Amino acid sequence: MLDDDDAGRRARRRPAPGRLGVGVVGAGRVGAVLGAALRAAGHAVVGVSAVSEASRERAAVLLPGVPVLEVPEVVERAELVLLAVPDDVLGDLVAGLAATGSWQAGQLVVHTSGRHGTAVLEPARAAGAIPLALHPAMTFSGTSLDLARLADAVVGVTAAAPVLPVAQALVVEIGAEPVVVEEADRGLYHAALSHGSNHLVTLVAQAAEVLRAAGLERPDRVLGPLLQAALDGALRSGDGALTGPVARGDAGTLRTHRAVLAEAASEGAIGFDVPATHLALAQATAARARADGRLTGLAADDVADALESGETR
Repeated sequence: MLDDDDAGRRARRRPAPGRLGVGVVGAGRVGAVLGAALRAAGHAVVGVSAVSEASRERAAVLLPGVPVLEVPEVVERAELVLLAVPDDVLGDLVAGLAATGSWQAGQLVVHTSGRHGTAVLEPARAAGAIPLALHPAMTFSGTSLDLARLADAVVGVTAAAPVLPVAQALVVEIGAEPVVVEEADRGLYHAALSHGSNHLVTLVAQAAEVLRAAGLERPDRVLGPLLQAALDGALRSGDGALTGPVARGDAGTLRTHRAVLAEAASEGAIGFDVPATHLALAQATAARARADGRLTGLAADDVADALESGETR
């Protein structure tokens, strides 16, 4: 029989009608923010796991008052378990919790991995849980600023047809837009997002490095308007937004670029990765310009010669 204290604790953990008790496994940048977003939508966060000091601090800020618990206890308390852990950890975690009998029939199990669909949650599904894959297509700072940014975000949703509306409704509740990604397409989906966002960071950092080598103290001021315009154009027009020496067939300019980048790298002013990245992207750009017919004839041949891997002058 429950005493008054136990009954009070159970009542505080019980969500309002129509709301879910949410357990957050992993108070990293994604988990803590999504937990806070679900809480703002009216769900009750009943527990969070946080191992590192940074995760504990993040949980305290974004999920104040939520108890920090061991993973099995978070799962035991929750009607919706949010698994916000690294891709390579997810499968073993789900299987390990299945081996200890932690999953519950009817429990919603949601992961935030872009790479995985619902197949990785099969051990939970076999125990009667309902698997959902929800991947926000945005970068996270792990602060309250992310909550506002969710309103502009798209979330890649993968779920079995009978429960797909449940997954979509959860996304709408946190203010984002659900986009259905089929199980077989999750790899391509995630590769596209990683290629675009992660490699954009590398590209911008390299461009800024080269500008600093050229003596400019504020590369961000130079690159900001230029790159924003390029991004807007590419999103609207794809390859049709291309400008610059490749599109114009300026083989001499490309040779000069390759030469000065090679020299700067040999002098230690920039990293050796920069000339290699520049060449690879210029070659890819030239191939796409030829494919859509904007780079043809002798100009195309001259550009190809200028971008031969061994040539810098």
